[in-house]
Amino acid sequence: MKRRTLPVAAALAATAALLLTACGGGDDSSKDNDKIAGAGTGGSASPSPSASATADKNAPSFAFPSDIKVTVERESTGDGTKDAVLRDVAYAAQARVEAFGKGDGQTANVNRYFAANARIYWVNRVTEFKKEGLTLTGRYRYYGFKVTDASNGKAAARYCEDQSKAYNKVIKTGKAQLTQPSDKDFVLYTVQAQRDSAGDWQVTQQNWKKGDAECVQGQ
Repeated sequence: MKRRTLPVAAALAATAALLLTACGGGDDSSKDNDKIAGAGTGGSASPSPSASATADKNAPSFAFPSDIKVTVERESTGDGTKDAVLRDVAYAAQARVEAFGKGDGQTANVNRYFAANARIYWVNRVTEFKKEGLTLTGRYRYYGFKVTDASNGKAAARYCEDQSKAYNKVIKTGKAQLTQPSDKDFVLYTVQAQRDSAGDWQVTQQNWKKGDAECVQGQ
């Protein structure tokens, strides 16, 4: 089977064009074995450090399976609001990977960093993925974080995902479904987020595009 790009994008866009109709989403036209966006190879059960995890006293704790590793490369923008948006968007990406790795779409981190259509989509997708007898293995890397708009408690952002070393794994056999590297391993995610009453920025809509030139060149 081909790589599966975590239908991450699908969950966000509210329009049927981008991802899945009701979930929002991105370029899923090929529907080729969505390689779960947000999980990674190798790794430890402890949370992978992100740019701001050590500085945020309220940072979430992630428990990834031992063969999954997530790397976040995010620099400060110098703007407090934008940095908070990107921090939580990065946490959302990690929460997705953790959920797929655990086979549980309603983890504390998914509920904390996703809302609306995005949360509904991922809860359902994780359940489907597990029923298909699959989980994740490998390494996921996130980079190229940017805020394109932030005002009145709402924001739009984008980032890239490197899935070149991430694979689906058959739960029963423990074997990874290896694939040939390609530009489609580099995915651009565009998301909408909203600040909740607790002060967290929750992803509410998300789209994705495989093989985006910006992400391929920025790898």
